[in-house]
Amino acid sequence: MMLTKKLPVLKKGDKIALIATARKISEAEITPAIQVLNSWGLEVVLGKNLFAIEHQFAGTLAQRTSDLQVALDNPEIKAIICTRGGYGTVQLIDKIDFTHFIKHPKWIIGYSDVTVLHNHIHQNFNIPTLHATMPINFPTNTPEALHSLKDALFGKALIYSCAYHPLNRLGEAKGELVGGNLSIIYSLTGTSSQLNTKNKILFLEDLDEYLYHIDRMMQNLKRAGMLTNLKGLLVGGMSDMNDNAVPYGKTAQEIIKDAVSEYNYPVAFDFPAGHLADNRALVFGESVHLLVEKEQTMLRAWDV
Repeated sequence: MMLTKKLPVLKKGDKIALIATARKISEAEITPAIQVLNSWGLEVVLGKNLFAIEHQFAGTLAQRTSDLQVALDNPEIKAIICTRGGYGTVQLIDKIDFTHFIKHPKWIIGYSDVTVLHNHIHQNFNIPTLHATMPINFPTNTPEALHSLKDALFGKALIYSCAYHPLNRLGEAKGELVGGNLSIIYSLTGTSSQLNTKNKILFLEDLDEYLYHIDRMMQNLKRAGMLTNLKGLLVGGMSDMNDNAVPYGKTAQEIIKDAVSEYNYPVAFDFPAGHLADNRALVFGESVHLLVEKEQTMLRAWDV
């Protein structure tokens, strides 16, 4: 595999594009985020069709595709942040021409449905992307979440620690961090966007899923070989899970633990990333150091 391409860090005065590849969004919903980004010294450029609406989507497929393509091709845009998730990014992924982006990479930022972009870009082009909060969430994010996004964009080291979880499997690992939303990763298996997770540290998070769905998705990843040769597993928020009238009998964390029980790599739960107010920025496609100890879990990005 080709070496991971380095992305230039941002500086004051750089332009950051706000686009929507999935669910619709209003001007009022992103105004607080624009104010924050401006306070960081960034110039915000809005996608031409950002506030377009077609049913639940941020405009037609053509409009959403165009806004992403224009932002990717514009040399003045140094970073692209998706304003929200929802559903819809997979509809446009095969319509995007990444030729210019490959030659002149820039930060692609978001989480949840944006996992489509993370996985496709990492698997096909080996270019880092940033799993981080999005403008729709800025008003409810913790200061730590927003600071981590700023630190990542401006080239500061990302060093995190979180409390010990009783289901953790202790150990140490070094490797490229990949992953994202479990439901999206599951939906991409068997496609050109499916991750090769061998010798990688896999991050997973999800929201509003039935517990048996979590097991079905983990079994799919396992059967696809995506859990077999990991260096480590990092599990973020498994938020607002649902159950049936007849209880499944296990938490999402227990289901994940069972799915990887036959392997020996370190596993850490309740990492502060995902559908959480404290959604810390993670650089996918870069090397990290994961240390899971009895007292705490630590994650350090080596090259950010």
